[in-house]
Amino acid sequence: MNAVIYCRVSTTKATQETSLARQEEELMNLANSHGFEIMKIISEQASGYELEREGILELISLIKEKQVEVILIQDETRIGRGNAKIAILHCLFKEGVKLYSITHNGELQLSESDSMVLNIVGMVEEYQRKLHNIKIKRGMRRAVKNGYKPERNLSNLGAHSGRERIEVPIEEIIRLRKNQLTFSEIAATLRGFGYDISKATVHRRYQEYMEAELEK
Repeated sequence: MNAVIYCRVSTTKATQETSLARQEEELMNLANSHGFEIMKIISEQASGYELEREGILELISLIKEKQVEVILIQDETRIGRGNAKIAILHCLFKEGVKLYSITHNGELQLSESDSMVLNIVGMVEEYQRKLHNIKIKRGMRRAVKNGYKPERNLSNLGAHSGRERIEVPIEEIIRLRKNQLTFSEIAATLRGFGYDISKATVHRRYQEYMEAELEK
């Protein structure tokens, strides 16, 4: 299994470099004992309470690229502390990677309190997805009720998929606005058709159109 070693100390003092070297050596031994193939060793000197850390951001990028199956750490506090730790652990577990620690001499075992918080975070995220989908459906129903015909108006529906269709015809925004949809509902409706557009972008495009109309 492909693995990454992640080491962290909290300060940039020169004396902490010894701790980083010790972490790296111990984690190399842990990797060898489990037969992992080390792809990269990431070491950094930064506070565990911070999310904006070069090392942890590089680690997450590797995971997103599906190059990593296992992360080796001294213990869970090396990943982070406080809310930052929970946020990062949630991100890692969501991607399906395994964490192995020196403390457990194997796969990381979370405390009961950490497990409970992560379960709550997962449930909240799931309900956020459900609310987002409900909002899209609500916007579509309202648009159709007010005469919007997606099969006729979105002539390029199906030509592309997902995030490739970034540009949205301004006439569709104007048409939906005339049907009394809010900017948020317009954005949700168009996202339902695969257009990657935010409420702010919808509002900006509409304002640009109105300003251009006034200048005519």
